[in-house]
Amino acid sequence: MAKELERAGIPTVHVTNLVSVSENTGAKRIMAGRAIPHVFGDPALGEQEERQLRRRLVEQALDMLREQESGS
Repeated sequence: MAKELERAGIPTVHVTNLVSVSENTGAKRIMAGRAIPHVFGDPALGEQEERQLRRRLVEQALDMLREQESGS
């Protein structure tokens, strides 16, 4: 899906725990998620800690898009 969105001109970051599969499909920006059943979270954490984790992961993905945009 990420590859098709990119082809349509929509920059994406593919967040996955199956990085090798994503690489084999040709995704441009790939970010490893937290865990297979909870890519963007960790239910073992308390509510505040999980919010911080999720925010950090989203910010990391946004940084990847910014780096691509600036040509870094």
